Amino acid sequence: MKILVTGCAGFIGFHVSKSIIKKGFTLIGYDNINDYYDQNLKNARIRELNNFKSDFKGEFIFVKGDLEDKDLLIDTFSNHKPDIVINLAAQAGVRYSLQNPSAYIQSNLVGFGNILEMCRKNNVNHLIYASSSSVYGGNTKTPFSESDSVDHPISLYAASKKANELMAHSYSHLFNIPTTGLRFFTVYGPWGRPDMALFLFTKNILLGKPIQVFNNGNMIRDFTYIDDIVEGIMRISEKIPEPDLEFKPEKPNPGTSWAPYKVFNIGNSNPTKLMDYIKVLEKELGIKAKIEMKEMQPGDVPYTAAETISLEKHISFKPKTSIEDGINLFVKWYKDFYM
Repeated sequence: MKILVTGCAGFIGFHVSKSIIKKGFTLIGYDNINDYYDQNLKNARIRELNNFKSDFKGEFIFVKGDLEDKDLLIDTFSNHKPDIVINLAAQAGVRYSLQNPSAYIQSNLVGFGNILEMCRKNNVNHLIYASSSSVYGGNTKTPFSESDSVDHPISLYAASKKANELMAHSYSHLFNIPTTGLRFFTVYGPWGRPDMALFLFTKNILLGKPIQVFNNGNMIRDFTYIDDIVEGIMRISEKIPEPDLEFKPEKPNPGTSWAPYKVFNIGNSNPTKLMDYIKVLEKELGIKAKIEMKEMQPGDVPYTAAETISLEKHISFKPKTSIEDGINLFVKWYKDFYM
């Protein structure tokens, strides 16, 4: 089995790549190692993958490049002929989309369009791609369900992820390409992104610096541990979507289709107050945080919660790691890596 993972040097992509190698498959890793955050961390992930493959039977082939580089993608698909594509490369971050919108247009739209074309021209068996809980935008009905309307994004990042779902559906319909979109809910864990809350909080608390808490602490998130996300992705990769014979065009469900197309939430289904999350981190570090309360940031939402009934039915799995266990594992990794 050959699996192409774009964004293999990113947080989720790195962990998915390790799982692929561990299973003995051939991993074609694709990443541009951009400078959105610390490139040393990304390069360390690539080194870890190279070290990891020596312990298992899986093969790791690394290709450095952008999704916008169509010629390089053509060569990569032609040379390695992946059976499955897991597209996790994207310009991430809601707040950064306000500062640098063109990065989101290029990577998340042009780049994803190139991936769809490569899948069409190379008879890929299954395309799995990263969507986001941010597509729920201004929705206030909770928990968020795949059957809910997601037509009111409140950031360009969210709009780009919604666009990915629409683009994927058109290719599933026109070219019969099986596609599965995954709406991730606040993923955290070892090797995480330095721009995410847990990483920022841990770093500043250990340095004795204040942490910034937005919306004056009135935030609730469905924090989801990375190992649960990886388990979900790997199970989904084995379940090629089929047309929904019960789909009703007169009352369409956005999460399914007459085409071989699915969209799933992957979240812990256990929304947690941000201040409670911080308390668990303080206990783990043995240090009281210095907190600076801030107003809500543009493009942000106060509450997320995943309904995962469809996911559980599809793959007989739901995320279950507690924030106590997850934060403990993150702090151990952080101290080992940085201290």
